[in-house]
Amino acid sequence: MNIVYELKHETNEEIEQVQTHFLLEIKNMSLTIERFNKGFARECLYAIRDFHLQIQHGEVVAVVGASGSGKSLLADAILGIQPKNSVIEGSVNYENQPLTEKRKKRLRGNDIMLIPQMTNALDPLMKIGKQVKALVKQKNKQKTVEEIFRKVGLDPEIYHQIPSACSGGMIRRIFIAMALASEAKLIIADEPTNGLDAEALDELLFQLKMLARDHRGVVMITHDLEAAMKIADKIAVFYAGETVEIVDRKHLKKGGKFRHPYSRALWNALPQNGFIPIEGSQPSPAEELAGCSFADRCPIATRKCRAEKPELQKIGKYEMVRCFYA
Repeated sequence: MNIVYELKHETNEEIEQVQTHFLLEIKNMSLTIERFNKGFARECLYAIRDFHLQIQHGEVVAVVGASGSGKSLLADAILGIQPKNSVIEGSVNYENQPLTEKRKKRLRGNDIMLIPQMTNALDPLMKIGKQVKALVKQKNKQKTVEEIFRKVGLDPEIYHQIPSACSGGMIRRIFIAMALASEAKLIIADEPTNGLDAEALDELLFQLKMLARDHRGVVMITHDLEAAMKIADKIAVFYAGETVEIVDRKHLKKGGKFRHPYSRALWNALPQNGFIPIEGSQPSPAEELAGCSFADRCPIATRKCRAEKPELQKIGKYEMVRCFYA
């Protein structure tokens, strides 16, 4: 695990020295799903209400939130594979240019690649080696599949196997291998740590960091705050469809704390911090919110919090928080 931290430190120095623009920048993104309930009345689900994110080449940004908070729809919205009965609003730029639906279709699987949550996303009838090799561009013939397999710790024998012969941990390594084989600049990893033991988890985190070291941007969507803190350069805390805080890991390493009450509650819920549960539940996506989305669960909420929606305020160069009293 020390390797992960050492690699992280080097990546931060590189980011500060060479980065001058954002690979992906999202401002005020909302995603509303329209549907009809049992009584044929029209209903709107506010899956994403107000999301912000910035990521640079060579950086890992973790989007952390509870299961069911709508995090996975973020990946779908960026890739352009969101439900057809949904409406997306807000600003999304990729390499300083608007990421239109037409552009998403062109970049998906090429410049922007998804490491999916489900391990059954591979072609079940095609051999692993062939699926990875298909992503190696003609001009990169020297980048052999065998070399990529060695980088991610896969046995070369897997080259001739089909996905059903591989464990879940192996499948996740295969997804990393596919990302390395590709020329994708932006990698979106959706809940990549699910079901992994401690050793496999550390290996996966190191491999995600390896992708960032290859000058790619990695968005890690996860419910695992502890895993995020091990490798993420920045952590975007997601609650009820909103970015409630963006914190630089340097702030936490220097002894700083999360600023938003929900972020601090997530921190306190970790086993090493007392395993203190968060009382209540997050608002339903069908609920229209007048004030702060966390007000009903927040220990410091006031009447103002329940009546007015706090805006996401800039704290530092890249840090932000959505709270009147943070």
